[in-house]
Amino acid sequence: MLEVRALFVQYGPLEVLSGVDLHVDAGEMVALIGPNGAGKSTLMNCLSGIVAASSGTVRIDGTFAHVPEGRQLFGGLSVEDNLQLGAWKAKRQDRNTGWIFDLLPELLPFRHALAQNLSGGQQQMVAIGRALMARPDILAVDELSLGLAPLVVERLVAALREINRMHGMAILLVEQNARTALSLCHRAHVIGGGKVVATETSEQLASGTTLQDSYLGEAAGARR
Repeated sequence: MLEVRALFVQYGPLEVLSGVDLHVDAGEMVALIGPNGAGKSTLMNCLSGIVAASSGTVRIDGTFAHVPEGRQLFGGLSVEDNLQLGAWKAKRQDRNTGWIFDLLPELLPFRHALAQNLSGGQQQMVAIGRALMARPDILAVDELSLGLAPLVVERLVAALREINRMHGMAILLVEQNARTALSLCHRAHVIGGGKVVATETSEQLASGTTLQDSYLGEAAGARR
C-alpha cells in the first residue's frame, strides 16, 4: 500500500531524512515512533507532497490522506464545512457527512459549531473525519495524542481501531508517545536521527530496549 525507499530530505544544507525505508501493507496498522525532532513530521509532509525529497522513492498504491500535526482546521468554519472540505479533491466527491458522525458520534451535537470553539480532542476528531471524507486507502495521522488528555486519546485510538476494522483502511500512526502507538498498531518503525533504526512488532518493541536507546540517544541532537 505504501513503500518508501532510500528517502532523503534536506532543508538547505541540513539533511533531515537520511535514507528512510518503510512500508505499510493493505489493511495494516503501523506506527512510526521516535523522539521529538527525529524527522517524523518531515516524512509525513514529504509523503503528502508538502516537502520535496532530494532523492529516493515513494510509492502509494491507492489514495492517501494525511491528518497533520496540530490539526490545522479552518477555525472560522463549522464542523460540517470542515468535514466537507475533505471530499473536495476526492476522485468520487461524496459530501454526505452522515457516516462520519456515525463513526464519531461525539461530534454530532457540534455539527454547526465553529471549529475554533471545540476542545482539542473534538478538533482532532474533526481533523480525522475530514481526512476520512476523501475515502482514502491509507490514513496517516501525525501526533494523534499531542496536547490531549489520556482519556481523550483512548477514545481516538478506539475510533481508529474501528475505522480499520470496518473499512479495512491501512493506518500509519506517527507518534512521539510510544505507549499509545504500540497499543494500536501491530508493527512499528522506529525513527531516530533522520533514519529508521528498527522495524519490529509492537510486542518486540515493548519488551526490548530499542525504544529506550532511540529516545535517549536522540535527546542531545534532535532535528525535525
